[in-house]
Amino acid sequence: MAIRNSLSGQLLRRSSAVSGARFISSWFRSIEPAPKDPILGVTEAFLADQSPNKVNVGVGAYRDDNGKPVVLECVREAERRIAGSQFMEYLPIGGSVKMVEESLKLAYGENSEFIKDKRIGAVQALSGTGACRIFAAFQHRFHPTSQIYIPVPTWANHHNIWRDAGVPMKTFRYYHPESRGLDFSGLMEDIKNAPDGSFFLLHACAHNPTGVDPSEEQWREISSLIKVKGHFPFFDMAYQGFASGDPERDAKAIRIFLEDGHLIGLAQSYAKNMGLYGQRVGCLSVLCEDEKQAVAVKSQLQLLARPMYSNPPVHGALIVSTVLGDPELKNLWLKEVKVMADRIIGMRATLRENLEKLGSPLPWQHITNQIGMFCYSGLTPEQVDRMTNEFHIYMTRNGRISMAGLNTGNVGYVANAIHEITKSA
Repeated sequence: MAIRNSLSGQLLRRSSAVSGARFISSWFRSIEPAPKDPILGVTEAFLADQSPNKVNVGVGAYRDDNGKPVVLECVREAERRIAGSQFMEYLPIGGSVKMVEESLKLAYGENSEFIKDKRIGAVQALSGTGACRIFAAFQHRFHPTSQIYIPVPTWANHHNIWRDAGVPMKTFRYYHPESRGLDFSGLMEDIKNAPDGSFFLLHACAHNPTGVDPSEEQWREISSLIKVKGHFPFFDMAYQGFASGDPERDAKAIRIFLEDGHLIGLAQSYAKNMGLYGQRVGCLSVLCEDEKQAVAVKSQLQLLARPMYSNPPVHGALIVSTVLGDPELKNLWLKEVKVMADRIIGMRATLRENLEKLGSPLPWQHITNQIGMFCYSGLTPEQVDRMTNEFHIYMTRNGRISMAGLNTGNVGYVANAIHEITKSA
């Protein structure tokens, strides 16, 4: 009897184990592969291409005129200075206080009254993406009935961020395909027709993917209408300094809203303007009514960050705070970021000039009217496919060209390819 009971127990345990294993494995079976990221997919295809003429204008990362990645000298010097610190301890949940302080001065102004009055609740974030994600969670937690209006088009990840945070999304008109410029009347109409108190996502400068920014006067009109409607503006500023070469000029939209008395949210990133792509360093800030409110907001931002990633990485924060906190290094950074911006601006002029010299029947002034990393070329998905299949030039199918992928060695080739596929359009 004892032997039989023992065998029965073993069989029961084995049966339960098999059943459990079957259950554990079976819930994976319904999972389908996720769709490939369109931008990373472009890079994969480019790397697999064996053509000596291949060109990648799909990825938004700066390259010099030789097509090589760049480490800024101000960053190299900052790393030399911090190399001996051996700082490996955890940062606070809110990140580096020094980095946040310098970020606020860069965005809100060196002598900002809002900084002096301690009206800004801010935390270090995992670059611009992380800053947007924390704010989206903050919006969902404390304004659960709200929705956010996102421009058409926008950086694709904006949709993912607010969707995953559970915030309903609507869109507003922004790009005008026929003029390849700003649909200002449509934008203003959509702001006016949105329910009072809506959230609006705005690109502070160098709109991604179009490179189309409102003029200063248009920003003033946008600010005025948003204030009348009681909307909340959230700015994503991924390109301060990188767009025009002047961080003050690139922050103009934010300064206009501050002058008009708005409370704002702001995401900052140092990926493009300092070349710190892999360091994932950024800042999220929220301008509040007073210091007490700012303290409460910061505490809640930290509470949201805690279960996401506990606390942010230290190395990139040390680089940013060292560069921006030292007058000599900051001046060097200002010179270097202008060099990057000027090269992009120069490539725009050269691409347009080449197309016009080829006798293109199409207007190309939008190339130089747009600003920042990207040019919204106006190429159709079918034309982009021809660029890839016939000329080995890789870009996203919406026609977005990363101007950083162009250089004096390939811009003529790219211009010729664009001319070939558009001359009969």
